[in-house]
Amino acid sequence: MTLVTLNDVIQPAFHKGYAVAGLVTLGWEDMRAYVEAAEMCQAPIILQAGPGCRAHTPLPILGKMLCHLAEQASVPIVVHLDHGMSHEECAQAIDCGFSSVMFDGSRLPLSENIEKTAAVVEMAHRAGVSCEGEIGFVGYAHGAQSSGTIPEEARQFALETAVDAMAVSVGNTHLQLTHDEQGLDEKRIREIEALSDVPLVIHGGSGVPSAQRNRLSKTSNICKFNIGTELRKIFGPAVQEMMRAHPDKFDRNEILSGVHEPIVAGTCKVLNDLNSAMR
Repeated sequence: MTLVTLNDVIQPAFHKGYAVAGLVTLGWEDMRAYVEAAEMCQAPIILQAGPGCRAHTPLPILGKMLCHLAEQASVPIVVHLDHGMSHEECAQAIDCGFSSVMFDGSRLPLSENIEKTAAVVEMAHRAGVSCEGEIGFVGYAHGAQSSGTIPEEARQFALETAVDAMAVSVGNTHLQLTHDEQGLDEKRIREIEALSDVPLVIHGGSGVPSAQRNRLSKTSNICKFNIGTELRKIFGPAVQEMMRAHPDKFDRNEILSGVHEPIVAGTCKVLNDLNSAMR
């Protein structure tokens, strides 16, 4: 059994100079491919159930699926609730076997974000589960704009919530389809690091240039990059190619069989970017 907490994988990453991939799951096909890639690369991973995934599959079912994969794997696997929007949702995830939860209070005033995040942290730690929080709002491509993390607020947030990991807004964007040539704001990252030693998390990691992900995973306090769009951009074209090559196919299992190997290969590239392969 290799179901572990977020803290179990990010603390070694923090001390040894690598980052762990938070892989955004949408269904069984990508979940299974992510775990196979992790085993091939001998890398820990975080299987994440975000709002999009939860909109289609109830948390109790997701908990069973993800925990089953984790318990059968030969490498450490975290089962993580991404962007939990309420205390109740985080509590349900813990009851469903998730080993890590994220409470997202990033749109709340600082004092309210601290108060609500701290309450989720306390509940999670009581249950032996890790908790990630977010300070500063990470926007969305073609949607809400980001509000960058203020380093002094990050220091206060980390101190007063006791989060295991802290997601920050430093030039990153959710759902970005291409790598941003400017990349992350490394000056702001260093300012945050100077005030807090809590492991940092980058949401919207697909938009971060590969070379910068590689460098920052080795040289900064960023210990977790969330990756979703980059791998979904492999999944969709693989399905399309399967249908073009075999227009007579109609069976779901046969069609989706064509996505497995491309997703495994794409995931291995991410794990190598983050220097977590062969850990």
